[in-house]
Amino acid sequence: MSAPVSLEKDINMRLRPLLPLLLLFFTACVPTPIPADTGIEGSVTIGPMCPVARVNNPCPDKPYQATIMVLIKDQRKVTQFQTDANGYFHVALAPGEYILHPESPNVMPHSNDIQVSVVRGQYTRVDVSYDSGIR
Repeated sequence: MSAPVSLEKDINMRLRPLLPLLLLFFTACVPTPIPADTGIEGSVTIGPMCPVARVNNPCPDKPYQATIMVLIKDQRKVTQFQTDANGYFHVALAPGEYILHPESPNVMPHSNDIQVSVVRGQYTRVDVSYDSGIR
Protein backbone atom coordinates (compact mmCIF):
# COMPACT_ATOMS: atom_id res chain seq x y z
CA MET A 1 0.00 0.00 0.00
CA SER A 2 2.90 2.40 0.50
CA ALA A 3 3.95 2.27 -3.19
CA PRO A 4 0.98 4.29 -4.55
CA VAL A 5 1.47 7.03 -1.96
CA SER A 6 5.17 7.17 -2.77
CA LEU A 7 4.45 7.34 -6.52
CA GLU A 8 1.91 10.12 -6.00
CA LYS A 9 4.40 12.06 -3.86
CA ASP A 10 7.09 11.61 -6.53
CA ILE A 11 4.78 12.92 -9.28
CA ASN A 12 3.73 15.89 -7.15
CA MET A 13 7.36 16.79 -6.44
CA ARG A 14 8.27 16.64 -10.14
CA LEU A 15 5.28 18.68 -11.33
CA ARG A 16 5.31 21.33 -8.61
CA PRO A 17 8.12 23.42 -10.21
CA LEU A 18 6.21 23.34 -13.53
CA LEU A 19 2.95 24.72 -12.13
CA PRO A 20 3.91 28.42 -12.43
CA LEU A 21 5.01 27.86 -16.04
CA LEU A 22 1.81 26.02 -16.89
CA LEU A 23 -0.27 28.75 -15.29
CA LEU A 24 1.60 31.41 -17.26
CA PHE A 25 1.17 29.44 -20.49
CA PHE A 26 -2.58 28.99 -20.08
CA THR A 27 -3.24 32.58 -19.04
CA ALA A 28 -1.22 33.86 -22.02
CA CYS A 29 -3.52 31.90 -24.34
CA VAL A 30 -6.64 33.56 -22.98
CA PRO A 31 -7.58 36.57 -25.15
CA THR A 32 -7.48 39.95 -23.48
CA PRO A 33 -11.03 41.19 -22.99
CA ILE A 34 -12.00 44.19 -25.10
CA PRO A 35 -13.28 47.08 -22.98
CA ALA A 36 -17.00 47.62 -23.61
CA ASP A 37 -16.50 51.39 -23.81
CA THR A 38 -13.83 51.27 -26.54
CA GLY A 39 -14.16 50.82 -30.30
CA ILE A 40 -15.53 52.39 -33.47
CA GLU A 41 -18.95 53.54 -34.54
CA GLY A 42 -20.31 55.37 -37.50
CA SER A 43 -22.25 55.11 -40.70
CA VAL A 44 -21.81 54.06 -44.31
CA THR A 45 -23.33 55.94 -47.24
CA ILE A 46 -23.30 55.53 -51.00
CA GLY A 47 -23.52 58.19 -53.66
CA PRO A 48 -24.12 59.76 -56.00
CA MET A 49 -27.53 58.23 -56.48
CA CYS A 50 -28.51 60.31 -59.54
CA PRO A 51 -26.52 61.13 -62.68
CA VAL A 52 -27.14 64.88 -62.17
CA ALA A 53 -28.11 66.67 -58.96
CA ARG A 54 -30.14 69.83 -59.42
CA VAL A 55 -31.00 72.65 -57.03
CA ASN A 56 -34.72 71.85 -57.18
CA ASN A 57 -34.15 68.10 -57.18
CA PRO A 58 -31.29 67.26 -54.80
CA CYS A 59 -29.92 63.75 -54.79
CA PRO A 60 -28.37 63.04 -51.38
CA ASP A 61 -26.22 60.03 -50.62
CA LYS A 62 -28.11 57.10 -49.08
CA PRO A 63 -27.33 54.75 -46.21
CA TYR A 64 -25.58 51.60 -47.43
CA GLN A 65 -25.45 48.18 -45.82
CA ALA A 66 -21.85 47.07 -46.20
CA THR A 67 -19.35 44.53 -44.95
CA ILE A 68 -16.18 45.99 -43.51
CA MET A 69 -13.03 44.10 -42.59
CA VAL A 70 -10.88 45.40 -39.72
CA LEU A 71 -7.14 44.87 -40.16
CA ILE A 72 -4.02 45.75 -38.21
CA LYS A 73 -1.03 47.38 -39.92
CA ASP A 74 0.52 44.13 -41.17
CA GLN A 75 -2.78 43.39 -42.98
CA ARG A 76 -3.87 40.67 -40.53
CA LYS A 77 -7.63 40.44 -40.09
CA VAL A 78 -8.90 41.32 -36.61
CA THR A 79 -12.62 41.07 -37.27
CA GLN A 80 -15.28 41.71 -39.85
CA PHE A 81 -18.71 43.25 -39.42
CA GLN A 82 -21.76 44.25 -41.41
CA THR A 83 -23.62 47.51 -40.98
CA ASP A 84 -27.34 47.49 -40.33
CA ALA A 85 -29.89 48.38 -43.03
CA ASN A 86 -29.40 52.08 -42.20
CA GLY A 87 -25.64 51.87 -42.67
CA TYR A 88 -24.94 52.15 -38.91
CA PHE A 89 -22.25 50.19 -37.04
CA HIS A 90 -20.97 50.00 -33.46
CA VAL A 91 -18.02 47.63 -32.92
CA ALA A 92 -15.96 47.07 -29.77
CA LEU A 93 -12.20 47.05 -30.46
CA ALA A 94 -9.18 47.15 -28.20
CA PRO A 95 -7.21 50.40 -28.21
CA GLY A 96 -4.79 50.59 -31.14
CA GLU A 97 -4.27 51.43 -34.79
CA TYR A 98 -6.51 49.78 -37.39
CA ILE A 99 -7.29 49.82 -41.09
CA LEU A 100 -10.94 49.57 -42.14
CA HIS A 101 -11.26 47.80 -45.47
CA PRO A 102 -14.75 48.32 -46.94
CA GLU A 103 -15.58 45.31 -49.08
CA SER A 104 -17.38 45.38 -52.40
CA PRO A 105 -18.96 42.58 -54.44
CA ASN A 106 -17.76 44.17 -57.72
CA VAL A 107 -15.57 47.00 -58.99
CA MET A 108 -18.38 49.40 -58.03
CA PRO A 109 -19.47 50.47 -55.56
CA HIS A 110 -16.03 51.24 -54.18
CA SER A 111 -14.60 52.76 -51.01
CA ASN A 112 -10.99 53.33 -49.98
CA ASP A 113 -9.35 51.91 -46.87
CA ILE A 114 -9.55 54.12 -43.78
CA GLN A 115 -6.93 54.31 -41.03
CA VAL A 116 -8.37 54.77 -37.57
CA SER A 117 -6.97 55.15 -34.05
CA VAL A 118 -8.99 53.63 -31.22
CA VAL A 119 -8.47 55.21 -27.80
CA ARG A 120 -9.33 53.52 -24.52
CA GLY A 121 -12.61 54.68 -23.01
CA GLN A 122 -14.25 56.07 -26.12
CA TYR A 123 -15.79 55.14 -29.44
CA THR A 124 -14.05 56.70 -32.43
CA ARG A 125 -16.46 58.06 -35.06
CA VAL A 126 -15.81 56.78 -38.59
CA ASP A 127 -17.93 57.62 -41.62
CA VAL A 128 -17.42 55.50 -44.72
CA SER A 129 -18.45 56.72 -48.19
CA TYR A 130 -18.90 54.39 -51.13
CA ASP A 131 -18.71 55.69 -54.69
CA SER A 132 -21.71 54.29 -56.58
CA GLY A 133 -20.11 54.85 -59.97
CA ILE A 134 -23.17 56.75 -61.24
CA ARG A 135 -22.11 59.71 -63.33
